[in-house]
Amino acid sequence: MTVKKILSLLIWTVVTKKVAAQQIEKDTTSTKWSTHFQLTVISQKHSGFKSLYNGSNSLADTVEPSATSLTSTLFLGRKLWKNAAFYFNPEISGGNGLSFATGVAGALNGETYRIGDVKPQLFIARAFLQQHIPLGNTGYEDVTDNFNQVAGKIPTNRITISAGKFAIADFYDNNTYSKDPRTQFFNWSLWSNGAWDYPANTRGYTFGLVAELIKPKWAIRVSSVAVPRIANFHLMEYDIAKAHSETFEVEHKFSIRKYPGNIRFIISNTYTQAPSYQDGQKAITGNDTVLLDVIRGEVEHKLYGGRKIGLGLNLEQQLTDNIGFFSRLGWNDGRYATWAFTEIDNTINAGVSIKGNKWKRPDDVLGIAVVSNGISKGHRDFLKAGGYGFIIGDGTINYKRETIIETYYSAKLTPFFWLTFDYQFVNNPAYNKDRGPVHVFGIRGHIAF
Repeated sequence: MTVKKILSLLIWTVVTKKVAAQQIEKDTTSTKWSTHFQLTVISQKHSGFKSLYNGSNSLADTVEPSATSLTSTLFLGRKLWKNAAFYFNPEISGGNGLSFATGVAGALNGETYRIGDVKPQLFIARAFLQQHIPLGNTGYEDVTDNFNQVAGKIPTNRITISAGKFAIADFYDNNTYSKDPRTQFFNWSLWSNGAWDYPANTRGYTFGLVAELIKPKWAIRVSSVAVPRIANFHLMEYDIAKAHSETFEVEHKFSIRKYPGNIRFIISNTYTQAPSYQDGQKAITGNDTVLLDVIRGEVEHKLYGGRKIGLGLNLEQQLTDNIGFFSRLGWNDGRYATWAFTEIDNTINAGVSIKGNKWKRPDDVLGIAVVSNGISKGHRDFLKAGGYGFIIGDGTINYKRETIIETYYSAKLTPFFWLTFDYQFVNNPAYNKDRGPVHVFGIRGHIAF
């Protein structure tokens, strides 16, 4: 599909969606269809910086040409029988990140993880069935028409089962102030828990089953989904008896001085073909290039046994009418190679989100956050010996924690268009104090109906 045809498709979709939106506004209580659209373009550039050496996965130490990514999604939903709906999301993505999204563990553009080719490509992002099961003598609550949500009434106390293809991060680790790189922070380790090597293909999607027990003040979620066949690969592993990932989350809603808050605790357990970092060091010594290519995500291992256990804590709290606070802590055991998300074994972040009411821009948002990422001793010893993952690797390492400060300003210019300016300061990129710091500047255009 050519770029011209893709753009024509997008324009046609925007026009038809605008007409559909006018119809939906007439009846937000109950509808059979949900149709939404988003288009996001991000362009970034970084400064030159001090570098004592470079590796094949290093962030370029000289000023690169601007890196631009594009994603566009059509969100379709259709109510089926009582309390059930099917959701279908065709998506287009293309472009690239700075240094092809390598060189920083807390990667710089949250949209580039979905992109497998510079040329725009059309694919199916999500296709899943969702069923709500009422519990006891429950009441019902109204939900509005939204992305992958058909307007209507759903049980307040319920079990919700979702099965098919989706992003596992759609269901877990949610946060009001730091979740979506299309509207909030760009950095991978701010919009998600960086230490959660969550199962997904190159573009961020998987297939499987999620079950949720939902009450007004708390929720429990459990899932089992597929993992990639090769590290950071677009095809998934179909021998699910040997390779799979389970996630468990407990969520509790509360309030402080009448302002809402939420705390979430996540446990993940993933089985893959990932080698251990200890085996990776032996492979470097023995010049076992095949195993090293497995860790880099270039070939299939065909040997199972990799296991990664992770823990995560996610906190959000509204502080005033205009200010919200968030924080995440994450840890995984760091014994086996990163397989799907990014090379972070422990992380802590915190930030605030400020609405523009004080300067008479109530729909604008200013965000400021800081994150500190680290890796296990086995992981750093592997990099020190000259090993590479699929995200980082400078040929050696003078280890120090990677620290990132990000701030953005999102301005709502029309009812459906947002323009965002973003700045990131990265100290010790890829945990290496022999390189950096780096200044990264970005701009984002986002259309959503």
